[in-house]
Amino acid sequence: MIERFSGLDLLSSAVIILDRAGQIQYVNPAAEDMLELSLKVLRTHKLQQVFLNSEVLADICHEVLVHGAVEIRQDIVLHRPASRPLAVHAVVKVIDTPLSGILIEMRGNVQRIRQDRENRLVNQNQANMEMVRNLAHEIKNPLGGIKGAAQLLELEMPEAHREELKAYTQVIIKETDRLQNLVDRMLIPHKRAQVVNDINIHEVIERVRSIVLAEFSEGLQIKRDYDLSLPEVTGNKEQLIQAVLNIAENAAHALLPQMREGKAELTFRTRVSRRVTIAGIHYKLALNLYIIDNGPGIPSDMLETIFFPLVSGKEGGSGLGLALSQTLVQKHGGLIECDSVPGRTEFLIRLPFTKV
Repeated sequence: MIERFSGLDLLSSAVIILDRAGQIQYVNPAAEDMLELSLKVLRTHKLQQVFLNSEVLADICHEVLVHGAVEIRQDIVLHRPASRPLAVHAVVKVIDTPLSGILIEMRGNVQRIRQDRENRLVNQNQANMEMVRNLAHEIKNPLGGIKGAAQLLELEMPEAHREELKAYTQVIIKETDRLQNLVDRMLIPHKRAQVVNDINIHEVIERVRSIVLAEFSEGLQIKRDYDLSLPEVTGNKEQLIQAVLNIAENAAHALLPQMREGKAELTFRTRVSRRVTIAGIHYKLALNLYIIDNGPGIPSDMLETIFFPLVSGKEGGSGLGLALSQTLVQKHGGLIECDSVPGRTEFLIRLPFTKV
């Protein structure tokens, strides 16, 4: 049967073919990408195992089978276990097979929305980081002079009052050191050379996992859901560790209330996407790395600005972590996106497999 439908492999819209009992017989690569499951796995599933609200599609399938409708078109939102809802335009019709099967084609403007969102993120991040780089250089130049002047002032103080007044000069020196560290963090993406190698992304995740568990040793459960068949990505291992770590540590801090109750969960999930476009460039395959937590969520009014530098929802935060992660991932040809509702925040790091 797979050979019979091989022509559907070239379609950009997702196609699922069922038998009359609702058993999946075939899906094309676009459907594998949309559902984040392989044909081999999906052929063991019925519709209700794939979608939590499968009755919506099941009713349409029943309509075309029983009442002989040529085809039915409907805009629907399909919910999947532990994944984001899919908003699609579904076309359902009977096809001429020995089993009188049902063809479900799902398409919509989801890809266009994603591309627009990606382009916006890329343009915003490039503009923001260029502004930060220029600002950092402007701040860095006078810092050395301020610190040097404070140190000279200490030496010129009268001996009788030196210890009393030294507390004030030390405040100046320590604050200039703190600002210097902040400026250095701003300039990290521009100062480090891009040394690339072939990297197993799961080694990156495992390093991050060990760091997070060392810092948050009680009340946090880290789940792993890996696709071990993924090829290696090309990139700088230390930069990718830093990008993933910034997101994971933010998630862990957001989970502190859940940790006190022993209910905090952080999940790392890896999947593959086929025929994807990232920042206007087409790739045959791309890595999807999901970092998911069950924390309180990100306020809706912050979602559009969380990757801006100096924007932080964490008390005492510098607001550079996510901006730095976005910059480092973009240096690898990828992108970071975020969706959040109370009880579930999902960061998606998408990186191209450039050698596949």
